[in-house]
Amino acid sequence: MNTEADRRIAVVGGGISGLTVAWLLQRKNYHVTVFELRDGAGGSIGTDLDNGWLAEKGPNSLLLTSRYISELIDGLGLNDRLLHARPEAKKRFIVRGGRPLQLPLSALSFLTTPLFGSGAKLRLLREPFIGPGDAETDESLAGFVRRRLGREFLDYAINPFVSGVYAGDPEKLSARHAFPKLHNLEQKYGSLIRGQFLGARERKKSGEVAKDRAAMLSFRGGLADLIGALENGLAGNITYATPLSGARYERESNSYYLTTDDSSKTGFGPFGQVIYAGSAHDIAAWSFSGGITGSLKELADIHYPPVTSVTLGFRRSDVRHPLDGFGMLVPEIEPYRILGTLFTSSIFDGRAPSPDHVTLTTYVGGTRKPEYASLSDDDLLPQVTGDLDALLGLDGEPLFIRITRWPRAIPQYNVGYGRYKEAMSRFESDNAGIHILGNFRNGISVSDCIKAAFELAEAIHG
Repeated sequence: MNTEADRRIAVVGGGISGLTVAWLLQRKNYHVTVFELRDGAGGSIGTDLDNGWLAEKGPNSLLLTSRYISELIDGLGLNDRLLHARPEAKKRFIVRGGRPLQLPLSALSFLTTPLFGSGAKLRLLREPFIGPGDAETDESLAGFVRRRLGREFLDYAINPFVSGVYAGDPEKLSARHAFPKLHNLEQKYGSLIRGQFLGARERKKSGEVAKDRAAMLSFRGGLADLIGALENGLAGNITYATPLSGARYERESNSYYLTTDDSSKTGFGPFGQVIYAGSAHDIAAWSFSGGITGSLKELADIHYPPVTSVTLGFRRSDVRHPLDGFGMLVPEIEPYRILGTLFTSSIFDGRAPSPDHVTLTTYVGGTRKPEYASLSDDDLLPQVTGDLDALLGLDGEPLFIRITRWPRAIPQYNVGYGRYKEAMSRFESDNAGIHILGNFRNGISVSDCIKAAFELAEAIHG
């Protein structure tokens, strides 16, 4: 047994999953090397700062859904940089009939909201009396919602919510895999409403907090503060601009080696374990040799729709809407091109140069309208500002513009996604010492990725 190699771990991918698990394992005295494809770390997380404007390129926040989030922030010494969302961020809007209407926050406001008709409100009363679906059926989210809540909730609650989270299509997304907590509530309690009440004690005991009630966090310098702290903690142990093409296992030394396309390099190793935390389509193209059994080619079929983020800064006086909330989501049934808009400067402090300015972050593309994500800047901006004018009221041109394009943005946990999870589990089982981590495996949110990284680090003994 090669003892020195046993303590060496390769982490492939310098996004939030890879950086977090590498930092945790380093604290357990493993010799960790992170291999990052690009010139910088962070994956989809990145922050632009310019004369008081702040634009997030990808995720805008993280949710305090588990103790792991606090442990990471504490361990990195980031509490003095931490920001909590303003109280008004609890208020959210859904567009209906060309107007942003507030999503009800209480039973009383639900009864009086114009967002849902009387039929939909009465339909909700039936939900506790509808039996659970077949536990083995991989049902679409749309089918699940129509069955339990009705069509209007699908159109004006779930459809826009899904566009905001996955940029996806509820007709294709799997209830079981994309929203496992909903699926489990139905199976365990027979009703979503009963599950919310009866499951509260169990969630409290586990230390988990539902995403709709979790505190929303960021940092003074945006989520880049989190990435920067992880990079600093791993200083000297991240290899940038390093594309990898595969791995091999040598039985004689009980070690893994990572290979490259560059024939002048012999590769990297030896390593006792390899943690892959890149994208699904990259590892699908890897070649495996030596004692490594199987492949992950089928992961190439996981769909990642394109999404473009457009952050615009305005004078406060040039936007007629009060922007007194988190943002607005646009249902597919409404005649607009955007998926939704975050009222960025209303959520966290320090996102605009002064109280006399506001920052809005709008998303286009996704599964719904992928063609809009590839429009040129000159063609895209009028589409975005046109919709913002119709919905929020614009009286001036933007003072600040940042456009970020993600040709492959978010993995879609569509119906049938179980076969990909099974393929990953089988590959790990057949190749002890290889672990697969990332937003295509354990959930797409930043918080999901951090939680999965902690759980893997805890599972690796030493």
